Amino acid sequence: MFSCFPQSALADAEMQLRGYLAAVQDAELADVEAAIRRFIRGEAKMANAQFCPSSAQLSIEVRERRLMRELTAKRGGHLPVKLVKT
Repeated sequence: MFSCFPQSALADAEMQLRGYLAAVQDAELADVEAAIRRFIRGEAKMANAQFCPSSAQLSIEVRERRLMRELTAKRGGHLPVKLVKT
């Protein structure tokens, strides 16, 4: 994420990385990857999309991705159908 979002001049990249690692230490890799993709695409909730998300924001998004993965698995692996109006 550091390469996709600028950092504040006051940000300590090493401390931010430690925060991210602590936030996702018990998470599944697939959920972490899905959360990061959503941040990069601008799909995840962020206070300011111009800067890296906080470790708390990452943790919240990872939990949401886990919940979506679990719900999808309970439905037999079928993703919800997106209806497009034509």
